[in-house]
Amino acid sequence: MLMTPGVGFFYGGMVRRKNVISMIALSFVAFALVSIQWVLWGYSLAFGPDIKGFVGGLSALGLAGVGMAAGPYSQTVPGLAYMVFQLVFATVTLGILTSVFAERVKLSSFIIFGLLWTTLVYDPLAHWVWGGGWTAALGAIDFAGGTVVHISSGFSALAIALVIGKRKGFGKYLMEPANIPIALLGAAMLWFGWFGFNAGSALAANGLAANAFVVTNTAAAAGALTWMCASWYHGRPSSLGVVTGAVAGLVAITPAAGYVTPLAAIVIGVVAGLLCYSMMLLRIRKGLDESLDAWSVHGMGGLWGALATGIFASAAVNSYTGLLSGNPGQFVSQLVAALAAVVYAFVVTYILATVVEKTIGLRVTENEEYVGLDISQHGERV
Repeated sequence: MLMTPGVGFFYGGMVRRKNVISMIALSFVAFALVSIQWVLWGYSLAFGPDIKGFVGGLSALGLAGVGMAAGPYSQTVPGLAYMVFQLVFATVTLGILTSVFAERVKLSSFIIFGLLWTTLVYDPLAHWVWGGGWTAALGAIDFAGGTVVHISSGFSALAIALVIGKRKGFGKYLMEPANIPIALLGAAMLWFGWFGFNAGSALAANGLAANAFVVTNTAAAAGALTWMCASWYHGRPSSLGVVTGAVAGLVAITPAAGYVTPLAAIVIGVVAGLLCYSMMLLRIRKGLDESLDAWSVHGMGGLWGALATGIFASAAVNSYTGLLSGNPGQFVSQLVAALAAVVYAFVVTYILATVVEKTIGLRVTENEEYVGLDISQHGERV
């Protein structure tokens, strides 16, 4: 659960001083909003009876039939425990997506968009992967949400950035982070919380959970060191670069955590650090204001992690094998599922963002943006 406010602190430290409260508040709003949506209909859409491989039925509206006994997706824990575990996955995904709303989007528009996005993008993707949907039937695997959480939020952020445009002064004026220590604290909360995110997906305190725990930390460390060295090569190794590299490693290992060995996790983390750093530089060169790099870190890191699962999956960890173990079919399944998630998340999000923009508008006024969202949206200041 602390991952969602962790995202808020991570992002909040990286925006300008006049938007710190707003950025952190978005994560708390995301947590509250999705908590209610998930109970009322989100869980049912994700984990209800399958409808043509695309989405779940509505039989679990209001958590009807979800109780204290073990459920169809949770043989080792009560159905309600599994539901709330999945709830925090959904909340952090919307929290990650707040990256692209930084410093220029109305709170009211974020709430409406977030409700629509979680219902029409996140919930169907969760069903595809974990609720018995078509990618699961295809044989694609995603241990803890590389596709559901990271590809969805990352490529959705890219779509929104194209709709809402740049912050005023982006590329012309220096937009320095307000509080780097707060960002580092948020990253520490994320790194720690990721152990529950990945190891908890084993739904038991067993060897599989232990492996997921170890590979999660290993990939994070590899990503942190790789990003640090890459940025050092281009100048100086910033502390924000180190923790962003750690997040890239965490993102990439998420779908693979229950299927790969610690040595494979090092490779996955190293590639994630290099890939996500390169994508951040590409974004900057192209002048794209996807403010806090959800696309380059979560989108591209999640895409690499999904493919890496199909490469490195090992029978030494789980029953699944990948390309390096002589099973190219698993890699093909991963490729198809990941690309389908990229297209679905990007296209549907672009449509949703455009509809909200054309109706109630996404952005604050130019004066409100100049004053800062802390004052204009919350009436507060740091």
